[in-house]
Amino acid sequence: MQELALMELTYVHALFLGNSRILITMRIDPLYLLLLPFAAAFSPAPFGFSPPSAPSSTSLDAKIAVFGASGLTASECVYQALKNGDSVVGLTRNPSNLVVPKGSGGSSAGSPLSDPNLTMIGGSVTSAGDVKKVFEGGDVDGCVIALGGKTSDVGKTMLQDGTKVVLDAMREAGVKRVAVVTSIGAGDSKDQAPFFFKILMSTVMSSIFKDKNAQEAVVEASGLEWCIVRPGGLTVEPPTGVINVIEGEAGSITRADVAQFCLDAITVPDFPYIGKRPCISSVGGTSWVKDRSAAAREGME
Repeated sequence: MQELALMELTYVHALFLGNSRILITMRIDPLYLLLLPFAAAFSPAPFGFSPPSAPSSTSLDAKIAVFGASGLTASECVYQALKNGDSVVGLTRNPSNLVVPKGSGGSSAGSPLSDPNLTMIGGSVTSAGDVKKVFEGGDVDGCVIALGGKTSDVGKTMLQDGTKVVLDAMREAGVKRVAVVTSIGAGDSKDQAPFFFKILMSTVMSSIFKDKNAQEAVVEASGLEWCIVRPGGLTVEPPTGVINVIEGEAGSITRADVAQFCLDAITVPDFPYIGKRPCISSVGGTSWVKDRSAAAREGME
């Protein structure tokens, strides 16, 4: 009798039986989204999937630089990369603020995050000198830029200014891959934002989105191997393993799942969204499933 094996989850639940792959997906009534109170974030999608017990591992150990490392999404990138066996160098204004993230961290969430493979640097992303320190050790394989903060604290152009400083340093260091987290509604994705979020975009968040749009323009002109990641409504729930690239209106997605997508953009050689601006959520859309079989890893370890 052939053995039925539940494979490691990436973007959808996948079962392999012999040479056949069975994808298990669920759909949600679009009317549900209309009832969601949409302000700073969406409500979590009501899926019945069990989250992975730990972040998935990459095929090769990598050295990943994370900018804005103590932020809610960036800390997920740091934590998951370390769990994958990668080394991480992070830049943030206050390294002491880096803690185990709530989404992937389980019972350890909120405790200080430290690891022998983690190097934290205190500094500003808008300072060329501080950013250059990230690359001084060499061998950085790729970068995740997940910046945030109140406009009153960081300024109205921090996203575009800081991103440009990082991209300049990447080119100088010969680093090509970068994943940049912006938002649904940025650039040409305005129509994918739910109605109430569009109101926020044109009112209290107008300054932020002006900066995000300029940030995306800087990335697109960089000449690097970039992926602009536009997540839907962000939550801090455990990872679902479901990450859909969507064409229509966005739903919710956990920061843990966004982090996995960003790390894959860095570590997967033939990542299909390089040079693109995917909008991602756990609701609707088309899922990309990374092949984690032994055959796919052969010759890469």
